[in-house]
Amino acid sequence: MKKSLLTLFAMAAMAATAHAADIKPALVYGTGGKFDKSFNEAAFHGAEKFTKETGIKFRDFEPTSDTQGEQAIRNFAQRGYNPVVAVSFAWTSAMEKVAAEYPKTDFVIIDAEVKQPNVRSVLFREEQGSYLVGLLAGMASKTGTVSFVGGMDIPLIRKFECGYEQGARAANPKINVLQNMVGTTGAAWNDPVRGGELAKNQIDQGSDVVYAAAGASGLGALQTAADNKKYGIGVDSNQNYLHPGYMLTSMVKRVDLAVYNAYEDTKNGKFTAGINVLGVKEGGVDAAMDQYNAKLITPEMKAAVEKAKAGMIAGTLKVHDYMSDNSCPKG
Repeated sequence: MKKSLLTLFAMAAMAATAHAADIKPALVYGTGGKFDKSFNEAAFHGAEKFTKETGIKFRDFEPTSDTQGEQAIRNFAQRGYNPVVAVSFAWTSAMEKVAAEYPKTDFVIIDAEVKQPNVRSVLFREEQGSYLVGLLAGMASKTGTVSFVGGMDIPLIRKFECGYEQGARAANPKINVLQNMVGTTGAAWNDPVRGGELAKNQIDQGSDVVYAAAGASGLGALQTAADNKKYGIGVDSNQNYLHPGYMLTSMVKRVDLAVYNAYEDTKNGKFTAGINVLGVKEGGVDAAMDQYNAKLITPEMKAAVEKAKAGMIAGTLKVHDYMSDNSCPKG
């Protein structure tokens, strides 16, 4: 009996080892670069956490064009990597093609929906997280004007802006919300100079809080806000540490969690395809509060955020999603 139990344990251990060996995680970033201190970097940290915990290494690739993105996804699948995670709506058509070609590979796309039986589409309720930081912006503003610098002018980024605007108006119905987009192509994610110029123009019009949702371009906007002694609001990753004293908060979007979960689920044989939506309730979005902005957030501001979060979780506070009808309520 003892021998057979030992044999069973040994077999189970071998099976677990073999299963762990089967997983070869891969990660394809958006075109803003791996270390954008924002969206892509959050994805990297999720993969890095998985490697630290399991010892299983991942491979990644930084495309600089749409063509490179599709090539990278296909190359990883061809070489037996599994799962292959693509971080950006830009890889939607590439993912549709490649996932169909490799039906036995698990794929994940973040910020887009791909209807394939082997693809997990991870979406976020950015409007909820943006509402929370907008609430803080509206409460912190002394001029009655706040602003938004977006990256590429697409519905997804309008969704950030619209949520921000709703939060700011909840704090101050008369607030003025300025907005600008860096551009209309993928290059809009990687132009910090332009991001800074747009922020400076907004500050010249009276904005004293600048929310940047623009990938690496946002770094220029946040730097400009700090240089002009105005508040900045970061995005995706917690960027509060960038300019202590001038970073009001960051709208944290847990891209790291999406990547980490995909790798963990595949490792444990629990990968599921379909749509996975992460909002406040699921811990997918939040307003970052830490030692870097502790002196900027009053008890009243913190209480307002907690109340709003409770309302979102209960379903009593519904934030309009720009992408539901391509419009943003102004009332």
